Amino acid sequence: MARIAGIDIPKNKRGVISLTYIFGVGRSRSKEVLVAAKVDENIKVQDWTDDQIANIREEIGKFTIEGELRSETQLNKKRLMDIGCYRGVRHRTGLPLRGQRTKNNSRTRKGKRKTVANKKIASR
Repeated sequence: MARIAGIDIPKNKRGVISLTYIFGVGRSRSKEVLVAAKVDENIKVQDWTDDQIANIREEIGKFTIEGELRSETQLNKKRLMDIGCYRGVRHRTGLPLRGQRTKNNSRTRKGKRKTVANKKIASR
């Protein structure tokens, strides 16, 4: 199993797919990295040589990935919350922030339904 950027990438998958296990690396960036490292994207990871792995590590090192990227996104969210803008308030309350409706949908952001029971009128 090859270890790149602190992540064990699966060895039985193609190179393009296995590099996407790294946070911050998608399909397009993995193709870009493999082209720059001169590695065929259809070769499985188990067939990579040590030189190819070193080249891939070097190319991936040029991008912001994993822990550094996670902390950067958290700092961006914190900045929005601190200045009190609309998006920051929505982040703080855990609601969707890109204009979606919340009456019926947005269960992913709002969480499980919290049923509110009606008050019963006391009989005389």
